[in-house]
Amino acid sequence: MPDSFDYGQIGRRVIDIEAEALKGLSQYINGSFSEACQLISRCQGKVIVMGMGKSGHIGCKIAATLASTGTPAFFVHPGEASHGDLGMLDKRDIVLAISNSGEAGEILTLLPVIKRQGIALISMTGKPESTMARLAQVHLQITVNQEACPLNLAPTSSTTATLAMGDALAIALMEARGFTADDFALSHPGGALGRKLLLRIADVMHSGERLPVIHQDASIKDALLEVSRQGLGMTAIVDDNQMLSGIFTDGDLRRLLDKRIDIHQTRIGEVMSANPATISSQVLAAEGLKLMEERKINGLLVVDDQRLVGALNMHDLLRAGVM
Repeated sequence: MPDSFDYGQIGRRVIDIEAEALKGLSQYINGSFSEACQLISRCQGKVIVMGMGKSGHIGCKIAATLASTGTPAFFVHPGEASHGDLGMLDKRDIVLAISNSGEAGEILTLLPVIKRQGIALISMTGKPESTMARLAQVHLQITVNQEACPLNLAPTSSTTATLAMGDALAIALMEARGFTADDFALSHPGGALGRKLLLRIADVMHSGERLPVIHQDASIKDALLEVSRQGLGMTAIVDDNQMLSGIFTDGDLRRLLDKRIDIHQTRIGEVMSANPATISSQVLAAEGLKLMEERKINGLLVVDDQRLVGALNMHDLLRAGVM
């Protein structure tokens, strides 16, 4: 193979062909698409996705996307289904069968059993005259003009179109159900996404003995000791009723150094920053991050019902994986 071979040109050609296939796919978002969505939305069971070869790989992704956006679904391999896995299906389920040709033998073998059980069938094929298209209760067409493969053989444009049609189904159902970010978080508890959507300020804040707090009549020296002891770079200042009066931070200390103030005699209440930024313990930790970024501050005091209950800083959010 010559060193001058233009890989980039071929890559761009593939992208252009597949983009054109997706553009043409919109014509198949029609009455059949709406019927399929309505059928799935009324389903009392699960969506069972099936496909062989590359269609099977795409089917796994479609099943995963449906499940994570509020439509219970999983993938069943047609070959395994013929040897016992068909027992996973229930008459309340819907089968979404995928095959570009619409003639996948392993799926066609299962259709009499699926029909006998009264399970609804949605097929997704590139051939509206195919066996799978004719036997389905609803057919979703995914025809493409050409594969990106120069031999027009390897599934490329067709699998891209199939994946996009699956995404269209999942998102249409998601929006119809009013699926929220909180609902999404419940199915994504792991990783950074789950932490951003589920963690609340109460989960990451310092409270109780770990909360830096000192009375407003204490000296600056005492406040500095509290800041150092708790290691948050700040301390809350409270009055006799334990109500929040203000905050004293590392930044406040730096500003004091130029004023030659007696840290042993001066009350912290005289030099604290009044009206500090606060947040409720029940809001999402991601909202705390947003507030700190907007205010360009590194810490927040947590207040519920006008009472100080906690404190946190950027490092807490970093450790929790919110950032």
